Amino acid sequence: MKHALYPWQEDCLEKWFANNGRGIVQAVTGSGKTVLALEAVERLEKKTGKRVLVKIVVPTKALMQQWSSALRSFFENKRNEEIGLRGGGRKSPSNRRYMIYVVNSARYELARQILSDLKNGEQVFLIADECHHYVSGENQLIFEFFPYIKQYESQFFAMGLSATMPLGQAGKDLTAVLGRRICNYGIKKALEAQTVCGYDIYHIEVSLLPEERDEYEKLTSDMLILYRKLLKRNPGLHGKNKKELYEELRVIAGNKKSAGAKEAALYMSLSYKRQSTVCLAAARNRCAFHLIEMLGIQQKIIVFGERINQAEELYRMLQEHFPGKVGRYHSQMGSQANKNALERFRHGESRILVACKSMDEGIDVPDASVGIILSGTSVQRQRTQRLGRIIRRADGKKRASLYYLHAAETSEDQCFLPAAETSRIFELEYDSETGRFGHDDYDRAAEIVFHRMSRKNNSTKVQQEIARCLYKGKIRADWKLDENEIRKRIEEADSVRDKNYWICMQKLARIQVCKGRIERQIEKMTRLMGGDGELKW
Repeated sequence: MKHALYPWQEDCLEKWFANNGRGIVQAVTGSGKTVLALEAVERLEKKTGKRVLVKIVVPTKALMQQWSSALRSFFENKRNEEIGLRGGGRKSPSNRRYMIYVVNSARYELARQILSDLKNGEQVFLIADECHHYVSGENQLIFEFFPYIKQYESQFFAMGLSATMPLGQAGKDLTAVLGRRICNYGIKKALEAQTVCGYDIYHIEVSLLPEERDEYEKLTSDMLILYRKLLKRNPGLHGKNKKELYEELRVIAGNKKSAGAKEAALYMSLSYKRQSTVCLAAARNRCAFHLIEMLGIQQKIIVFGERINQAEELYRMLQEHFPGKVGRYHSQMGSQANKNALERFRHGESRILVACKSMDEGIDVPDASVGIILSGTSVQRQRTQRLGRIIRRADGKKRASLYYLHAAETSEDQCFLPAAETSRIFELEYDSETGRFGHDDYDRAAEIVFHRMSRKNNSTKVQQEIARCLYKGKIRADWKLDENEIRKRIEEADSVRDKNYWICMQKLARIQVCKGRIERQIEKMTRLMGGDGELKW
């Protein structure tokens, strides 16, 4: 069913038509890129008065199925036989009006088909979804038609879609075919326009076990010795950032005759081992398990991992605690098993989905509102896409939460998003020995609330209930809600335990209000004071 476009989409379409029906749309995941592209198809046909043959390229089979559903939903009068699928075992005839290709299948047939359609006088609209994938290796073959269409340029239209545009030559290669970037719609703009829901980020610090710390320190020491040797032979390595350094090391290691080839290969091997030590730290799964145990499964939760064996271990832990409510999604599961797991999660039969990199792009579950990044990634694109999985708008969804686990005192990147100022950030610590979480600001306020409430009722049972509610609130942002909203939650509570929890959050919120007033008063007084501490009249 079609809905009115957001202002950013209307503005983007205006720029696309002004650019002769070509352009790349960079927009945050979940903001409506798919609808934008399909609206462009419909408006193009109305403007030209001729039918348009639509070629959609996607990186995965899951995205192919998602686009197929989007087409049927957007063009309600379209029959299934008008939609063709190529890839992932599907081999529809290539002459259908709407063709969706997984890039692996598109490499060796799409360019030829586009050129043939143009020569036959057809209008062709190429939609390159997640277009940053199509600038390297064999994927570039999908654009082989481009040098031969000069005389048919008025019949060819294109739109690239991505949350993050590649830089440098890769970006230039894309814009040569798809057109210049016509839109940059980031998280900050999307939040201001309420095209995605608001979110909170929680950084949770976990610690390495003693044996893990010893391994990490030894690998770091060995890497430092190797780096010094490499630097003597290759002074140009000095001052390079991490990405540039590893690109140069790969070149050195690839030339077996070059000085330092063995050292370069060994350095990268040690780096991978050190990354694995951090990524697979035992505390991560324990932290994620206790976090989900506290959060409960009222909201849908997606856990993002980097390694399959780690994801499998967490899946087993959760399945034992929440039998039948946990699914898993990764490359070793098989396409049908992944599809089944996603459908169960989408329909609410399962409430927790443990996934690996295969879910970073194109999985649409709008009502999932909690994300847990089990082990971090230094790739900004992955971070943005993972956040996009939980900030899509949905009925009844008020706010999303993303929990980002990082290992203390390691090389792991702790900075989550450049647009972090648009969200609230909470710093927590996890103690793997006790299985408990710490939050300095919250803990101080909670201690005050506990003592105030305990003085009014010294019953052990009541005090235990107060402690339970206060600890439950530590990993949430409920204590930061407006008091009117909290009052509403108290009224709507469907159990005594739930009502008790919101009463405790109300007490915490009032302390925050008082604290804020005091801080503002101190700030005001400071402005009035001279450098010598005397009041300025």
